[in-house]
Amino acid sequence: MDLTLNDFFLYISIPFISGFVGWFTNWAAIKMMFYPIKFMGVKPFGWQGIIPAKSTKIASKSVDLLTAKLIKIEEQFAMLDPDVVNIEMKDSINAVSKKTVDLVMQSEIPYIWEKVPDVIKGKIYENIEQRIPKATENVLIDMGANIREMLDLKKLTLDTVASRPALLNTIFMKCGKDEFKFIERSGLYFGFLFGLVQMVVAYFYNPWWLLPCFGLLVGYATNWLALKLIFEPKEPIYFLGMRFQGLFLKRQVTVAEEYATLITSEILTTERLFRYALQNTGKKILSDIFKNRIGQVVDEAYEEVHEFVSKFADKEITDKHLNIIKNIAHFTFMAEFHICLRDAFPYADRVFDLKNNIQKKIEELPYDDFEGLLRPAFQEDEWILIVVGALLGGCAGISQYILLFQ
Repeated sequence: MDLTLNDFFLYISIPFISGFVGWFTNWAAIKMMFYPIKFMGVKPFGWQGIIPAKSTKIASKSVDLLTAKLIKIEEQFAMLDPDVVNIEMKDSINAVSKKTVDLVMQSEIPYIWEKVPDVIKGKIYENIEQRIPKATENVLIDMGANIREMLDLKKLTLDTVASRPALLNTIFMKCGKDEFKFIERSGLYFGFLFGLVQMVVAYFYNPWWLLPCFGLLVGYATNWLALKLIFEPKEPIYFLGMRFQGLFLKRQVTVAEEYATLITSEILTTERLFRYALQNTGKKILSDIFKNRIGQVVDEAYEEVHEFVSKFADKEITDKHLNIIKNIAHFTFMAEFHICLRDAFPYADRVFDLKNNIQKKIEELPYDDFEGLLRPAFQEDEWILIVVGALLGGCAGISQYILLFQ
């Protein structure tokens, strides 16, 4: 076949256009994974990014790995020294205990409290303050014994993701940034190679359907190959002195640091862990713990001070009064304890050291488990990405045929 100069440039352009198609379909597939964050369109017609649309399911898989392999919350909590916690919280706890004493006395036995001299009041405050450290220690011990029921890490993570739809995007994009760049670039490289084959075939046989079919193949194959090369082979393979392994798996140490930083700064902060345990999943258990321990403090304190107080009382303090006092003290400490606990957060941060602990455990994960950090982002409707890539490639092939040969 004789080629004119115009024909030559038409055929030579095929691999370059095919490379562009491969790059574009992969780029579009990545964007479709993450965006839009909210559904756009009129159902059933429209689109939402695969990760935002499946955020609960994807986060559930990731947190299963987190709780099974990376962090045991009961082990972390057991590392807290109650004596140090008491020291950190001393001033705020004493202020709450004094406030509670004044509140319950003025509320339930004002006729007695008004007659009690300041010296006696001071002894009562001091008596309570001396009992607070032991009560706090007992509360921490009780919390430690029930921490798995009090702190549901899975629910905490899923609630966080639900309230911040873009968070999963951030985690996957940062942890897999090199892999997503590779997917884009590989589309260009593989597309160009497919285009060379396409060019040779088109020179000898060029029906109208050839370019659309090759476009379909390029869009499909470049996406499929890129996804395969990210996670396979799992174990390193050495050939001619070179090491071959899934791209994501080769970056285990780097990803470990990135993932641990994101998780412990966005989800598993010390404040969020305690706040969730105290105010959400563990609120009922904590209430029972406080009811028991505060009741003990009231009983013990009353045994010591009732002789002083009775000198100024017109009538005896009944069990009914004591129960009401316990209830007021119970709910007051429940309302204030999470504020007092903030004083111990810096200490808890140092003890937990979650970032470094999680990072170290990720670095030690077997490849099968480590793959689970990023794989859920691709596993959810992965076939859609490949099919969409193929359809986009087919459309590009039709456009290519019209532009070049019509």
